[in-house]
Amino acid sequence: MRTFVDSWQAWAALSALFAAITAILAKIGVQGVNTNYATLVRTVVILLLLLGIVAVTGGFQPLSSVSRRSLVFLVLSGLATGASWLCYFHALKFGPVSQVAPIDKLSLLLVAILGVLLLGERLTALGWLGVGLMAAGAFLLVWK
Repeated sequence: MRTFVDSWQAWAALSALFAAITAILAKIGVQGVNTNYATLVRTVVILLLLLGIVAVTGGFQPLSSVSRRSLVFLVLSGLATGASWLCYFHALKFGPVSQVAPIDKLSLLLVAILGVLLLGERLTALGWLGVGLMAAGAFLLVWK
């Protein structure tokens, strides 16, 4: 029997919940603050939180134990995350969170397409329908 800790669906749902909370808190937080500085503050908080989690859980490992390939892709992922956060905070500063966040979540459509093209993943017709409906929903939220 799978537990909550073993359920990727539960972790994904929690991720969505925290992403929603993050959007609201960030929208409030960027008022009157340089967006790049706001991103820096958020990043430092995340760094400290993760350092604590890794320390408490004993998750540290020698950098030499990470393959060069993994390290390259983790660094590239970090750069992409930084670029995403910078753009997101800038968009939040000037746009309504109820429209910025859905456009940001169009990444779901892009992830599905790139997962198929680059990683060889497969989606069923129902999966593609779901992705299409999410994209349509995002479009409807921002369409004036």
